Amino acid sequence: MGVRRAGKGVANFLVETVGEAVAEVILSLLACALLGCLALVAYLSWSLSPRFTIVGAGLLSLFLAYGAWHTFRTPAKGRRRGLAALTAAGFTVTAMTALFLLLHATGCDCL
Repeated sequence: MGVRRAGKGVANFLVETVGEAVAEVILSLLACALLGCLALVAYLSWSLSPRFTIVGAGLLSLFLAYGAWHTFRTPAKGRRRGLAALTAAGFTVTAMTALFLLLHATGCDCL
């Protein structure tokens, strides 16, 4: 019984270790692909029209700043509706994407 239990423990450890390594590779590849797509979008938009790129970046910054303001301010009674909910969700998604890229794209060898 002791040998069988030890064998199962070693097998579980190996499966968990390989699973974590595969998950780390998948997350790194996803981060590299996302970073590459963001760079491609920035390059293509700049080559199409630098003025529209700057205006778009400004509008996106205002959208995210409004969302951050609604996310971190003292919540009012009731739920957020309309533009406030949309901007708060957009800010949250952008912040999570930035955190994901910060944690996983820094170890990416594609840079």
